[in-house]
Amino acid sequence: MMGQPTQPEPKRLGVLTSGGDAQGMNAAVRAVVRTALKMGAQPYAILEGWQGAVTGGDMIKPMGWSDVSSVLNKGGTVIGTARCQEFRERSGLRKAAKNLVLKGIDRLISIGGDGSLAGTNEFQEEWPSLLEELVQLGELTPEQVAGHEKLRVAGLVGSIDNDLVGFDMTIGTDSALQRILAALDELSSTAASHRRTFVVEVMGRHCGYLPLMSAVARGCDYVFIPEAPPEDGWQKTLAKKLEAGRQAGRRESIVLVAEGAIDQDGNPITANDVCDALEQETGQRPHLTILGHVQRGGTPSAYDRWMPTALGYAAVYEVLHQDQSSEPVIIGARNNRVARLPLMKAVNDTRAVAKFTKAQEYEKAVQARGRSFSEMLALNEVMSTPPQQDVLPEGARRVAIMHVGGLAPGMNTAARAAVRQGIDRGFEMLGIYGSFEGLMSGKVKQLAWEDVEGWGFDGGAELGTLRPIPRVEEYYAIGRALEEQRVDALIVIGGYNAYLSINQMRQETSRYPAFNIPMICIPASIDNNLPGSELSIGADSALNNAVWALDRIRESAAASRRCFVADAMGRHCGYLSLMSGIAAGAELVYLDENPYDLQDLASDVKMMRESFREGRRLCLVLHNEEAGGRYDREFIASVFAQESQGLFDVRHSALGHLQQGGEPSPFDRILATRLVRAAIQELSEQFAQNRSEPLGVGLSAQGIETFPLLQMQQKVDPQVRRPLNQWWLPLVDIISVVSRDEWDIEVRPLPITDL
Repeated sequence: MMGQPTQPEPKRLGVLTSGGDAQGMNAAVRAVVRTALKMGAQPYAILEGWQGAVTGGDMIKPMGWSDVSSVLNKGGTVIGTARCQEFRERSGLRKAAKNLVLKGIDRLISIGGDGSLAGTNEFQEEWPSLLEELVQLGELTPEQVAGHEKLRVAGLVGSIDNDLVGFDMTIGTDSALQRILAALDELSSTAASHRRTFVVEVMGRHCGYLPLMSAVARGCDYVFIPEAPPEDGWQKTLAKKLEAGRQAGRRESIVLVAEGAIDQDGNPITANDVCDALEQETGQRPHLTILGHVQRGGTPSAYDRWMPTALGYAAVYEVLHQDQSSEPVIIGARNNRVARLPLMKAVNDTRAVAKFTKAQEYEKAVQARGRSFSEMLALNEVMSTPPQQDVLPEGARRVAIMHVGGLAPGMNTAARAAVRQGIDRGFEMLGIYGSFEGLMSGKVKQLAWEDVEGWGFDGGAELGTLRPIPRVEEYYAIGRALEEQRVDALIVIGGYNAYLSINQMRQETSRYPAFNIPMICIPASIDNNLPGSELSIGADSALNNAVWALDRIRESAAASRRCFVADAMGRHCGYLSLMSGIAAGAELVYLDENPYDLQDLASDVKMMRESFREGRRLCLVLHNEEAGGRYDREFIASVFAQESQGLFDVRHSALGHLQQGGEPSPFDRILATRLVRAAIQELSEQFAQNRSEPLGVGLSAQGIETFPLLQMQQKVDPQVRRPLNQWWLPLVDIISVVSRDEWDIEVRPLPITDL
């Protein structure tokens, strides 16, 4: 590191990864090491999990800045993990305590599943008595123990199963979902070609999160999970449901089986059992695919890079500021915030689910997983079950769906979800092709359950989408079209122009009575700049696309000493730039929210020169496409090139429209389905109460909520078209701490929610 100050007796902390590996562990380790260094502490990597602590010696390794370089895009854990039987015994605990004290370590960040974290908690509780025993046995002196009387602990949950109760997503879960969905998308094409049935086993020994969310995101026919076993006679029920799907137009059938699936009596249901049952009931044996450990490996997703980075940063701040009375905590993610939970409360709540399942109290097991888990169970049933009858109820409300604004991956998912959930409520669903222009031209079609089969998994927008906001002179034609089509409610899936269009139209209801119907806006924009929702459909897919491109840029630039300046989309909203910068390991990020000038550029290029002199090979710079006015990407690249003094060359590129393309990510598919659920529920209530309120639906810190659309101007800055309050802005500090090897950078605490 440059200009490292001398600090007598720095605090020492250890970091270890234990239990099963999970994508994103490396991002957490990197953040822990570099944040600790910036805070004047000395981090140690405990290699091979608790085995390294028990063995000691070189297995507890001091870490420097460069030891965690180029690890963000690597799967697994670079410091190793292993299951250690000896650590379960008193003698093993004593050895671990002795080895940590000999290194001067009395702060610990443990990354692993509930078993690893429970072991960490026991170690922390026994720490004082272990030190007493070591002194009595003569293995440590009182002087060596002095000052290390308490072990301060923070845990991070690394588990692809997402089985820890209390947090939204554990490290590795999002990446595992991407692996599963990629496999299911590929299986679907071959299954559809031959009208085949596939039975797919996915991980989830005690938790059904992965198979359940995969079923929702892929539109699978049936899912077996341990928390909600099928009723007796499931073999016939399954066969009938698959046949109903075929009758409704499905060419393929996919059944997901969690590896820990059970029946009502607690007996295992294996993927082979399901194949046998279907062969017996239908006379045809389905194809069996076991995904296995591919779910655990490979490059982490964007989420499994930026979120573990934030968690590792927060965990270091936590353990370095704990006092003698502090209890062990788990640092995790809740509603996009860093959250803190007492360690053993989280572990005990998680183990309660297994106890309910073992006691065959399945309703309690589902409830213990949280409200969203039970909601997704019900949603999956709605989305995968064809309607019992094709005839609509008399007087069915006609609900029209349209897209407005720029393209966002996941628009098709939202439209599919709206059609199927609307039909389940007894609505007649209409598709408007080509936004408001299509409405005025009469391009409106009734959409049946089978019409949207396959929509949810493709990029683009089957209904088409256009950006223009209707002009006042077009209001008459729009009103007339709504009346002619007998539209009772309107669902608009889109970006800022969609919100603005509905907001302006609803202010003209006195002149155009046809506008006085329920109108719901669902946020879909890669810019993630919409009022009332902290995340928009498409933003996660765009982020993954951007990070994929930045990984390629890093590889291309690694062979030379180079600075690369890249533009990310987002207009005046810096979400994509910042998050892709954190996820890709960028050294600098320029945002419209944080104005910069020539003096800032001069300071940054000076830092770059010093860094390249000391051996740096690449500096990655992210620029928000509308940031800086005339100080745009090309200008920044020109300044850097001019001031490089021959120490590095400079290239620049706009990531461009690849951020809008491709299939929607699992996160966007699930988010779209959940947002639509809230919209359909709101429409049902408005119809029942004879109301016609224009609303936006979105994801907030409290969950999915609605807000009055006529209040949108109070939530946004209309000049730059972004929300006044953006939850992700505090994460700006992370970039400079974990990516820039300078010492004069203050480590500031992130906002933390106590659960």
